[in-house]
Amino acid sequence: MPNDTASDDLPESEAEWRERLTDEEYEMLREGGTEPRGSGEYLDQKADGTYACAGCGADLFDSETKYESGSGWPSFWDAVDDDRIESRPDTSLGMERTEIVCARCGGHLGHVFDDGPDPTGKRYCVNSASLDFDGDQ
Repeated sequence: MPNDTASDDLPESEAEWRERLTDEEYEMLREGGTEPRGSGEYLDQKADGTYACAGCGADLFDSETKYESGSGWPSFWDAVDDDRIESRPDTSLGMERTEIVCARCGGHLGHVFDDGPDPTGKRYCVNSASLDFDGDQ
């Protein structure tokens, strides 16, 4: 079930975002950074639970949709709700990709590709630093 109790007090300035987030979270979420391949905290995470936006706390992905993509980043074949993630064209680095951001706070999460498993065929490739994990108790 999606988290409807995400933090209501979103920062109103980049200075406030810098205070709220770690340096790594800020780089990923606010500057569109990418953590080095294979380095993310949640890459090999296998516990049951929910992955939320590290910026605002909105639930984004469920562990049931996480899979081993071999890409070097945590990958999911679906979001908890399509309304939680926005897609944007990304032509940086001379490539045509689709960036994904948190619909609530606009934080950069990673990219989505059309080479994932059934039933969606999607691979949501996400930076661990853009996520918080809440394991099932």
